[in-house]
Amino acid sequence: MTAPSLAPGRTGVVGTARTRLEGRAKVTGAARYAGEVPFAELAHGWVATSSVARGRIRSIDTEAVLAMPGVLAVLHHGNAPRLRPGVGLFGPDATLQVLQDDRVPHVGWPVALVVAETPEQARAAAEALVVTYDEEPHDVAFSADHPGVYTPEARPPAPPDVERGDVDAELAGSAVVVDEEYTTPEEYQSPMEPHAAVARWENGRLEAIDSNQGSYAIAQYIAQLFFLDAASVRVTSEHVGGAFGAKGVRPHLVFAVMAATMLDRPVRVVLTRRQMFTMCGLRTPTAQRIRLGADADGRLRAVDHESVSYSSAIQEFVEQSTRPTRVLYATDALRARTRLVRLDVPTPTFMRAPGWAPGSYALESAMDELAERTGLDPITLRLRNEPAVAPASGLPFSSRNLAACFEEGARRFGWPDRDPRPGVRRDGRWLVGTGVAASAHAAMTAPSTATATAEADGTFTVRIAAADIGTGARTALHQIAVDALAAPPEAVRVRIADSDFGPAQFAGGSMGTASWGWAITEAAAALRERLALADEIPADGITVRADTSELVRARQPVERHGFGAQFAEVAVDPASGEVRVRRLLGVFAVGRVVNPLTARSQLVGGMIMGLSMALHEEGVRDTASGSLVNGDLAGYHVASNADVPPIEADWVDDPDTHNPTGIKGLGEIGIVGTAAAVANAVWHATGTRQRHLPIRLDRTLTR
Repeated sequence: MTAPSLAPGRTGVVGTARTRLEGRAKVTGAARYAGEVPFAELAHGWVATSSVARGRIRSIDTEAVLAMPGVLAVLHHGNAPRLRPGVGLFGPDATLQVLQDDRVPHVGWPVALVVAETPEQARAAAEALVVTYDEEPHDVAFSADHPGVYTPEARPPAPPDVERGDVDAELAGSAVVVDEEYTTPEEYQSPMEPHAAVARWENGRLEAIDSNQGSYAIAQYIAQLFFLDAASVRVTSEHVGGAFGAKGVRPHLVFAVMAATMLDRPVRVVLTRRQMFTMCGLRTPTAQRIRLGADADGRLRAVDHESVSYSSAIQEFVEQSTRPTRVLYATDALRARTRLVRLDVPTPTFMRAPGWAPGSYALESAMDELAERTGLDPITLRLRNEPAVAPASGLPFSSRNLAACFEEGARRFGWPDRDPRPGVRRDGRWLVGTGVAASAHAAMTAPSTATATAEADGTFTVRIAAADIGTGARTALHQIAVDALAAPPEAVRVRIADSDFGPAQFAGGSMGTASWGWAITEAAAALRERLALADEIPADGITVRADTSELVRARQPVERHGFGAQFAEVAVDPASGEVRVRRLLGVFAVGRVVNPLTARSQLVGGMIMGLSMALHEEGVRDTASGSLVNGDLAGYHVASNADVPPIEADWVDDPDTHNPTGIKGLGEIGIVGTAAAVANAVWHATGTRQRHLPIRLDRTLTR
């Protein structure tokens, strides 16, 4: 076919509201998730987990289970395939080393996999499996003064400790000092779709369908774990029903590969809801001490933020809760310290806005207390301490429109009409209050590759190993591709979530769309150049590949963040302590918005998750048994429809020329600051400070 004549410039598709490309397939049930794709001769694995918090396996009685109907195999530490140690996303990950020895590091640790012809047979056999243990004393009690507290290793994206200036001297010289501790509990991602994977060997190649946040990275880790050549492993993840940080490399996929290798047939492993609470990570609890020193006019002289969290006995994971403190406010002296304690608990992992969400709750609550003590309006205080450069690094910001967010948000929320006195506004039996908090989140990009093909029929195909975990990324990338190719939307196909498409950024850290969009833009530009020189398109099309690795490394060193202002109105029943959020407003500065429809959905979703963090979510651990008391969706409460008020999310103009796409990720910033805004509103309603999440009935009644 003759090469198409591509229109110059852009189509204007980016920036317009578009419904999800896969929306109809999802709502009609046509979309297949990892736990639903059919296979001939499919076997099913069921994980058996430990009932003790620490110890060793003495024996596993497999004989009776192997005689049960349909049972094909029982994998355990005595017969499971050996795995390569030292494999993981950020260094060695011990949580992947399942069935490798007899050690039990926490309740819910996988001790065996039963494989059978049907899921029901596998479950019955797994529940009948008798495992005996030699128990050892365990420790699951978290506190800031735990004797095992230590300074963790330095690791990306920030060192554990930062200090600039003389914090102690500035605190001593301050007219007003806030010195308080704020705590957050265990929190769990709880995506609607459970972790599921099916693995099979096909023509000498391992193929897996998995629910994850990055098919290319997962394929690389599986290849390393099983001593395979990377080219012999393919992982796809076409549809994902939520992740929130929990869907990296998880044991369910490792088990599926183990069993498929041993049985030479497809094997599917789907975790139960309760198993997701013990094998898929969590947000660790935090104990954060904030000290703020300021002049009488509210100008900060010192900010001291120390955060203590826990990790497991087998793996170090650090919740970097001091990250907001390093970028939000100007101060003469700054100290941010991160501490850790290792306990006999499941290993924490990323959860939406890791570090930023719990850290902002502490910092923004403390700032509200400083506003009260200085007699300043909370917005005035924050704007008075706007930094010219990043407080910790000294680097300039790529863009920073936080002031515009506060100004627009205050106007829309009716903030100027607020009576600052706490406990004076009533609506019948309800005490009513309003609160505000700042939001911030890193907005980075990472190297990715993409290919763009001009097909012989005049259409275009873009391929990239991106992941759409419910964010609308697939649709946004289609808009970017259409714009970059200057082609009609119906002429462009975008294929994602296949490890064969090459390296691409994981869907995490609010880096996905910016990173993938950059690669697609580069591929499209290169293809346009090729087409300008081509007379005809061959039958197999013309394909170009772009890799942004060098471009990303060559960027100017600046601080890249999204910013926002969160406003909340709450009503509190003084008789029962019940808190109802009546309205939420978030105004954000998040660069170029690709799709207003899905962007607003992401911001609102984050704010709902922040409301849930403020009022509902709390994992309760029994110190005697070491187990999670409420490890299911009946006991672990999340916000439901009845809890969610009218929510508005919008954005201000925020041009960012440091990224060719102009995009700042917005998948996580919506949750940052919401909990603090709600807590500050509860104080305004009642006069009682809420320094511990969630804001339970007993806490609002405490005076």
